[in-house]
Amino acid sequence: MTPQDWSAIALTLRLAGISTALLLALCVPFAWWLARGRSKIRPLAEAAAMLPLVLPPTVLGFYLLLAFGPRGPVGWLTAALGLPGLAFTFHGLVVASVLYSLPFVLQPLLASFRAVRQEELESAKLLGAGPLQRMRHIILPSCRSGVLSAACLGFAHTVGEFGVVLMIGGNIDGSTRVISIALYNQVEQADYSSAHQLALMLLLFALAALTLVYWLNARQKHAEQ
Repeated sequence: MTPQDWSAIALTLRLAGISTALLLALCVPFAWWLARGRSKIRPLAEAAAMLPLVLPPTVLGFYLLLAFGPRGPVGWLTAALGLPGLAFTFHGLVVASVLYSLPFVLQPLLASFRAVRQEELESAKLLGAGPLQRMRHIILPSCRSGVLSAACLGFAHTVGEFGVVLMIGGNIDGSTRVISIALYNQVEQADYSSAHQLALMLLLFALAALTLVYWLNARQKHAEQ
């Protein structure tokens, strides 16, 4: 393992941690609205959020790159506010990762929130509990496994990203070069020994993350029986 490899690993973990925290903060209220709201635009909103599941990552990365560029709406806004651009920066990677990993966090939350019994919510409401109190003391505790599964899937998916991060971040050492990009570089250079180390690390990490998710789901089902 070279210093560049360790730098890519540290950057990847930082990116995955920040993205997962942002995704949970965004997806918890959004998933609850999708699961329990009555708006007629919910199907369209859910379909739009799930697009990264079927959309090639390079397509999403291409349009984000256009939006972040100097002529794009986001690039124009950041320039007007005197802020640095997002293209080929770590902050741009965070935004792209949040959008690309959104459905992997949203799906477990939706499944858990839709399983919450309405009777419990009605009883808490009659006892004077407000929306935030119901979310904190009833919904989230009963959906703990779903929240943890969402966090694991969001983190693991961000660690394994390639197409989106390559389009948005490029290959800048210490700034945008994550593990998947470092692995790609090693394969291009025919450095298969080093590539094997990173690939095996990603494989074992993905296996551990999925095992944890399935264990949490099984535990939740057993508790509901």
